[in-house]
Amino acid sequence: MTTIGVEEEYLLLDPVTGLPVPLADKVRAAAGLGRLVADQEVQCELLQAQVEVATPVCGTLEEAGGHLLRLRHAVGAAAEAHGCRIAACATPPLRHGHPVAVTDQARYRAMLTQAPQLVAEQLVNGMHVHVGVPSRETGVQVLNRIRVWLPTLTAISANSPLWDGHDTGFASWRTVIFSRWPVSGMPPFFPDAADYDRRVQQLLESGLISDTGQLYWQARLSARYPTVEVRCPDVQLRADDAVMLTGLVRALVDTALAEATVGAPALDCAPELLQASMWHAARYGLSRTLVDPSGRPRRAGDVLYELLRYVAPALDASGDSRQVTALVHRLLQAGTGADRQRAVLAEGGLPAVTDLIIAQSTP
Repeated sequence: MTTIGVEEEYLLLDPVTGLPVPLADKVRAAAGLGRLVADQEVQCELLQAQVEVATPVCGTLEEAGGHLLRLRHAVGAAAEAHGCRIAACATPPLRHGHPVAVTDQARYRAMLTQAPQLVAEQLVNGMHVHVGVPSRETGVQVLNRIRVWLPTLTAISANSPLWDGHDTGFASWRTVIFSRWPVSGMPPFFPDAADYDRRVQQLLESGLISDTGQLYWQARLSARYPTVEVRCPDVQLRADDAVMLTGLVRALVDTALAEATVGAPALDCAPELLQASMWHAARYGLSRTLVDPSGRPRRAGDVLYELLRYVAPALDASGDSRQVTALVHRLLQAGTGADRQRAVLAEGGLPAVTDLIIAQSTP
């Protein structure tokens, strides 16, 4: 069975004001003292109001989901011990009028020098799904085939409608914020792994990026692991929604691997259409249309059902079909994290949104 791993990024919020608090070093240290967390499972992020967790390599969705719950509880308890709470939302509903401190590492200090305003506004949290691939060559073939589905994954995962105390009008404002870095957005089409490596090397030699961690494409080859890393999802309010997305991503990768094995061509989609489709997905989430892989606008629910049909053999092979399908159906009924935040905002205002995201982050 194809292996998976999941990374989640969380905000640290004051439970009363809803504002981000710069306590990441203390929370990480406290989480590491417990028996529930192993080395490197709780990691630093760019800003001191963020923490990241990473599961071990997993074989099943149940295993991945169990680790996510364990890590959410461990980091949540550590945060509570320091008077704050974790929030699995991709943007903070409120921000301070001054920037949050940058984590004291050379890489992050260099980013602050390079783009101070972008760093100040980088209070955004994603979910990254790693799926094992046999080689870099097959990994590139996977990237070429899954890129047409990345806008759909973005719409499914939308969980960042609020910024500076108001509704941005976007379901995933995080996607817009992240698109401002030099190398970001939809990954290009690469003929082979040699082309991928050559183009990355050109970016490094030009000095436009300082390391491969600044390849902020929505999907890329991992520089550390033998995986394809899908980075487009917002972090999810609920751990089971993260499990659903993990299952869909693995099924997409398995389907792409099968197509590459038999030599089926990747869909030819113009880069400008893909980029605009991603913007549209970030704008509306599942509330209107999505652009399907052939470039046609369709009802969002129809595109989700097309995705399920497309990956059905892979879901069946991994034993994930029932769980993922049920969670997708629930998503279509209950809405995305962005939908839930907006509904609570309309009923109870920003304090109610803070209560929602804190409560659902660590059930």
